[in-house]
Amino acid sequence: MQNVLGYSTFEAGFAILPAAVCMVLVAAPSARLVHAYGSRLTLLAGYLFVLLSFLTMLLLWTTGSPYWQVGLGYALLGVGVGLFGTPASRSLTAAVPVSRVGMASGTADLQRDLGGAIMQSVFGALLTAGYAAAVAAAVAAAPNNAQITASVQNQLEKSFASATAVAQQYPQYASAITAGAKTSFLQGANWAYAAGVIATVIGIALVFFLFPRKDQEQRLLGEYQAADSTPAQAAPAATLPE
Repeated sequence: MQNVLGYSTFEAGFAILPAAVCMVLVAAPSARLVHAYGSRLTLLAGYLFVLLSFLTMLLLWTTGSPYWQVGLGYALLGVGVGLFGTPASRSLTAAVPVSRVGMASGTADLQRDLGGAIMQSVFGALLTAGYAAAVAAAVAAAPNNAQITASVQNQLEKSFASATAVAQQYPQYASAITAGAKTSFLQGANWAYAAGVIATVIGIALVFFLFPRKDQEQRLLGEYQAADSTPAQAAPAATLPE
């Protein structure tokens, strides 16, 4: 938002609001979809919207993208997260006795936080690697690449901020350096978006082939509830010494 499209800090923060709004609006209908069609179908629908979101980012986000394309990507992401949030949590909390619901809820939170941290690290690493590779290719293809020292090239490959600093040091090439950094940053981001597409497709496959269908899910939930409602056998009283 800021590096490529030139949004201010406020504009960049405002740009992601469609994701939050759509997530809130879809959360309640998601619960009704779970009761009507089961968790599996609702999860698949959520994954589909997330897949469309990553494809929007990969195919439509360019150096001159209008905001409607940016907002569309975030809106699709919000719908997807709003759809599969309820069935994902329900698949854990409904599969344990009532006495262990807190444990299941904590496990769900841990999975969500840990998965988010891992994927953010992966996406960040891919963005950095893709950016560096694109800068190296651009430097190699430059007609005056012999004049670019190894130190300057390392600074250009380090990050977008470093490239901006180099542009300030060489004002006669500032526009070319900034334009090249934006293009390279976008190419690195595309690596991350492609990884998001792959991860989402894997998630769709796992849910489609391994997650129980509605009838099986209802049977399993009935078994869990029956086992939970069975009174536990009273433990023998401890014998106290006289």
